[in-house]
Amino acid sequence: MALEAEAKRMVAEFEYTAEDVNKGVKEFIREMEEGLEKQGTMMSQIPTYVTSVPNGTEKGVYLAVDLGGTNFRVCSITLHGNQSFSLQQSKVPVPRTLMEAKTSHELFHFLAKQIEAFLKTHHKDHFEKHRKGSVEEGEFFDLGFTFSFPVNQVGINKGHLMRWTKGFDIQEAIGQDVCGLLQKEIDVLGLPVRVAALVNDTVGTLMARSYTSPGKHKTLIGAIFGTGTNGAYVEKLEKVKKMKAIEEAEGGKANYDSSTGLMVINSEWGSFDNALKVLPNTPYDIDLDRESVNPGIQMFEKRVSGMFLGEILRRALLSLHQHPDEGIALFKDASSHDNDIRSTTTVAEDSALFKQWGIDTSFLSIVEEDQSDHLRITKQTLEKELKIEAASTEDCVAVKMLVHAIGKRAARLSAVALGGVVLSTNKLQEEEMVDIGVDGSLVEYYPGFEEYIREAFREIEGIGEEEKRIRIGLAKDGSGLGAALIALVAHNSDQPL
Repeated sequence: MALEAEAKRMVAEFEYTAEDVNKGVKEFIREMEEGLEKQGTMMSQIPTYVTSVPNGTEKGVYLAVDLGGTNFRVCSITLHGNQSFSLQQSKVPVPRTLMEAKTSHELFHFLAKQIEAFLKTHHKDHFEKHRKGSVEEGEFFDLGFTFSFPVNQVGINKGHLMRWTKGFDIQEAIGQDVCGLLQKEIDVLGLPVRVAALVNDTVGTLMARSYTSPGKHKTLIGAIFGTGTNGAYVEKLEKVKKMKAIEEAEGGKANYDSSTGLMVINSEWGSFDNALKVLPNTPYDIDLDRESVNPGIQMFEKRVSGMFLGEILRRALLSLHQHPDEGIALFKDASSHDNDIRSTTTVAEDSALFKQWGIDTSFLSIVEEDQSDHLRITKQTLEKELKIEAASTEDCVAVKMLVHAIGKRAARLSAVALGGVVLSTNKLQEEEMVDIGVDGSLVEYYPGFEEYIREAFREIEGIGEEEKRIRIGLAKDGSGLGAALIALVAHNSDQPL
């Protein structure tokens, strides 16, 4: 029971109360508004130059590519105009050497070669026709480029890389226009493709959800809760006070349709509260951040996203395993009395418990869902994933308690971001239904994630019981369908959807 008591003490460190949630929401709204007024703020609030969202009637064939992390995907999307679409795609892993290449040319040449291979396979006639010089200017494919890294976007198809994340580190590319880098390599290969739009995956999620969502309600937010986390939302153009300064810095008015009075904003909320005014901060968060590749930034993401939850858990478990009091320590040679069988717990020397990033977030999902007798599934998963043999039921209970605390905290923090946008935009007063499109492994697969979000919504002042009017729906393929839809917006920039 001593172990359980110590686990409960650690669980309490992860508690994120209703009061904490409300403090978080107030600070989130403050940082949102600050980011709309000026450049260089904690939450970047980047204008995307996308000034309308689809309604499901759009038609056409568009290309989309997605550099979202370890894979690069190329697809062509046919919009059928009845909220449906069809898609052809290919996906290849990005070689590790290119993620840390000396020059941007090496990475972007590789991307362009994948586009060339895709066109040869899926649009052979068009490709051959172009090779013979008989493709007209209007027969070029418009391409939406999903680039899931922080970019200072200064036009619908122009944006300068601010910094790399997700293991990429090509210093020479920082500050460069990523659309220009890709177009240059496409032109070298002579492909009939125009990079028409730069797409953040959250903006793509927003567009995809709006195209496919049921009913007449246009989508307010597109949010990713997966390897990373970020959100994009539809803002009133008049509130984007910094547009004038951005345009002056770029030497004149940017080309976008202002008649809608709207602008999709890429919040870059992963960096919300880097100053840690309101975010929870346990010893495990502190250690994770200190030993990360980007200490002091993306502090919200480091408490919410799938890339980090497994590592927070690992550090908590390791702390309990290495507890100075042997009677309290986790996975120590205590005898187990499960089913009257005595066995000795052993942790292999090369266990992932001792390796940074050794625990994947999928481990948390399995444990969270485990309802088996004596947590048998958790026990098996500890053995299979972490090489911990014969863990006791008491060990497994402690693991499950910590998993639950870390996962629930992540969901409640997610509610802070979503709730902050809902309140800031006043949409509950303006619409009978507020629609949110979400994507990512956490929100799709983590047991109870949406329910924990909704529980926190009900605790937020200004939402409460109105939580019932917030609809959350999966928006699959924001980086494909969504990118294609933004390419369409770019193509029709003088005629809003």
